[in-house]
Amino acid sequence: MASMLTLCLTGATQASDNASPPVQQTPATGGQGTVKQFDHNAYSLPLDNMSMTKRLDFSVGNSFFRNPWVEAPASTEARDGLGPLFNTNSCQGCHIKDGRGHPPSGDESAVSLFLRLSLPDAGATDQTLEQRGVHPVPNYGTQLQTAAITGADPEGRMRLTYSERRVELDDGEVVSLREPHYAIEAPGYGPLPDNLLTSPRVAPPMIGLGLLETLPAEALEAAADPHDEDGDGISGRVNRVWDIRQEQTVVGRFGWKAGEPSIEQQSLHAFAGDMGLTSNLVPATDCMPSQECERFPHGGEPEVSDKVAGFITFYAGSLAVPQRRNLDDPVVQAGARIFNDIGCASCHTPRHQTPSDTERAALADQTIWPYSDLLLHDMGEGLADHRPEFAASGREWRTPPLWGIGLTHKVNPRAGFLHDGRARTLEEAILWHGGEAEASAAAYRHLPADKRQALIRFLESL
Repeated sequence: MASMLTLCLTGATQASDNASPPVQQTPATGGQGTVKQFDHNAYSLPLDNMSMTKRLDFSVGNSFFRNPWVEAPASTEARDGLGPLFNTNSCQGCHIKDGRGHPPSGDESAVSLFLRLSLPDAGATDQTLEQRGVHPVPNYGTQLQTAAITGADPEGRMRLTYSERRVELDDGEVVSLREPHYAIEAPGYGPLPDNLLTSPRVAPPMIGLGLLETLPAEALEAAADPHDEDGDGISGRVNRVWDIRQEQTVVGRFGWKAGEPSIEQQSLHAFAGDMGLTSNLVPATDCMPSQECERFPHGGEPEVSDKVAGFITFYAGSLAVPQRRNLDDPVVQAGARIFNDIGCASCHTPRHQTPSDTERAALADQTIWPYSDLLLHDMGEGLADHRPEFAASGREWRTPPLWGIGLTHKVNPRAGFLHDGRARTLEEAILWHGGEAEASAAAYRHLPADKRQALIRFLESL
């Protein structure tokens, strides 16, 4: 479950022949399913337009999402089989209150932030790259698992330190940014290769996923402009990823690099990678043959039954988006115009319409305001992880939705922004932007203080 606020502020202005981005005039950010909840439970409510019968399914899914899984064998048969290698023992352990995770502090163990691992593509088979998107690391796989059950050794410890990067704005104000540095200590399964690629990932918020899943792939492809043919400086691309159920490559939309095509696949890959739990869809964990994980007891084959997988998938696709606040505040309204004027909406596409023919009535024919195009964008060297994933390069990240972002610290006071949680504030997140976002980040630095504050106030109202 693993899931960047990348406020992909991109392109200083829209091309002159393009229509201006819409300004949201309704508080119903998530359509008719929008909820009025603004406290620490703001991300944890079911869609407001969902039937009572479906709310019971939501509650069952919530129990499996929230409660910890345990080692096998256990009397809790529905939730045993944890590990033997893992990062956390529950979905909620990463997605805190269904929201964003946070980096560890001091010597604290990392839980809701982890390291993805891989090698450069050279030497991997075509099938591996097509179906897994990366070249796994011998003895370690594709994710550093920092915990283990009794009798097993964790793969290592992630060490995180920061250095300071100071940015001076045009009016002389100086903002201090945290530049993260990652290291792996005490590797448990042999030396790490010199050409190891790593990518830190903090758990993203879960709200509105079901609505985003309904958006047609054709619409995402139509919005892409990989060669910047319109000359606006924005070259959004779709990621193309392996769909296990369809057994073919499709458009990706979930995860920091849009590396997953569906809520189900993302969820069950997270079960396998984050908790070491198998399912029929993902029957193998991230454990490598040399680690001999089969020596340890398991919780059945599969450990996550189809029934449980269905409840979890339904739950993850049914979390509602909170209502907008302070919509009529003149400062917020000014901030919305600035957001559009300096090009933020070029990839944080404000509005989408869900199709009328979706399988779930609560998700059908909804006008939604996620502020994302779900496309990949080059975010510059400062945010680059240099680790490709399927078609995404080491400098590209998917535009994360901004809906609900103003309640981030209500839900988790320690939450950080961007893919690794390095940014403590929305302003810090903006100032990290480069690449396609450089023109908008520069425009932000040029703004007078009152207009910068108006933009932040707008983001806080989302």
